[in-house]
Amino acid sequence: MLTELLTGWITHQRWFAGKGRPIDDLTVESDVELAHGLRHLIISVCQGGARDRYQLLLGSGAEESARFKPAHIGDGYYDAAYDADLTGVLLQAMAAGRDLGPLRFRHMEGTEIDTSLRSLVLGAEQSNTSLVYGDTYICKLFRRLIAGVNPELEIVTALALRSDSHVAQPYGWIETDLDGEPTTLAMTQEFLSNANDGWALALASVRDLYASLNPSAAEAGGDFSAEACRLGMATAQVHHELAAAFPTEVIEAQEVKRMIEDHRRRLDLAIAEVPELGEYAHVAEEAYQRVTDAAREMPVQRVHGDYHLGQVMRTTGDWVILDFEGEPGQPIAERRALSSPLRDVAGMLRSFDYAALHLLTDHPDARNLRPRAVEWAELNRSSFLAGYSAGGGHLRPEDAVLLRALELAKAAYEVVYEARNRPTWLSIPMTAFQTER
Repeated sequence: MLTELLTGWITHQRWFAGKGRPIDDLTVESDVELAHGLRHLIISVCQGGARDRYQLLLGSGAEESARFKPAHIGDGYYDAAYDADLTGVLLQAMAAGRDLGPLRFRHMEGTEIDTSLRSLVLGAEQSNTSLVYGDTYICKLFRRLIAGVNPELEIVTALALRSDSHVAQPYGWIETDLDGEPTTLAMTQEFLSNANDGWALALASVRDLYASLNPSAAEAGGDFSAEACRLGMATAQVHHELAAAFPTEVIEAQEVKRMIEDHRRRLDLAIAEVPELGEYAHVAEEAYQRVTDAAREMPVQRVHGDYHLGQVMRTTGDWVILDFEGEPGQPIAERRALSSPLRDVAGMLRSFDYAALHLLTDHPDARNLRPRAVEWAELNRSSFLAGYSAGGGHLRPEDAVLLRALELAKAAYEVVYEARNRPTWLSIPMTAFQTER
């Protein structure tokens, strides 16, 4: 009966990755009682020959199920992530370092966890669910489970041990074994209650520019360029700490060429899905060819992997970088792989373009405002790069060729994403192939 209820319920959850495809089979792989009325489930879902695992905090009780209507599953069951009367168990178990069946609750050595705080679910996420305890902790539940240690836990704990101020303090995590590998189920960090989201700050700057009588991005009231410079410095400093905390390598020119060939294959796949990109394929091909022609040894290291303005927070002191998971849905091995730090730089440069242009997608005066948008993006891109260099980031003149290629590779990925999810935004990544830089 429970598996039937879950089969009908899971397809409507934002974090379920198999939307639009029928479920062939759903089984409960693991069922652990955490407290009275609270169980931890690992659910296996088979679709078209592929299997995905998800985790669920399962609450039971007719009265409670009625109270949490958005989390209602049926027959007295509900998603207990929304039940603050039960979720305190997670903090308590992490603080005590308990083992409950196959689940292991751990905390960072030298930290104390206040177990009296009540939780509230953040409403903005898609692929995970985050519980905020008071204004002190945020516990991220990784809904879709991939065997292996999550890169975010690995990186944040390593940087925290190096006293890096650009990451939020980690406090604890939950893990189990999947396919014979220790696998991260959740992690708890400092909640930056008084910080501002980088994307929101950038958009406020763009709105100020569009509303200003002064058409200059540098002189408008909401100028963001100083913050972009500070963000560049913070990014370079985190890259330096990552290189110190994890192994680094130098790959040969031939490996650089193979990387470019992989980008070419991805471009072909993007064109097959979004044919209008084909008109501009030569722009990316020329950028890729320049990298191939000038290929030389390239230093690689651990990087963020999915870096943009939505992954950074401005505190009263400095920028803090979040979400070191890498690109969602990719295998753990790929997300942990060493890469050029310019990959992160390219991601942030693309994010400045997005911030400048996305407000124009349905703006009645888009044509007249577009020059302002372009100026804002260029100002903040250059400020970020200046900050990155000032912070010790390696940006040689010859790196511009690789950086341009990585930007266009990211834009090709964005074209596919927007075509699938936000067709009205498709023009934003397409612009990357129409702009000379």
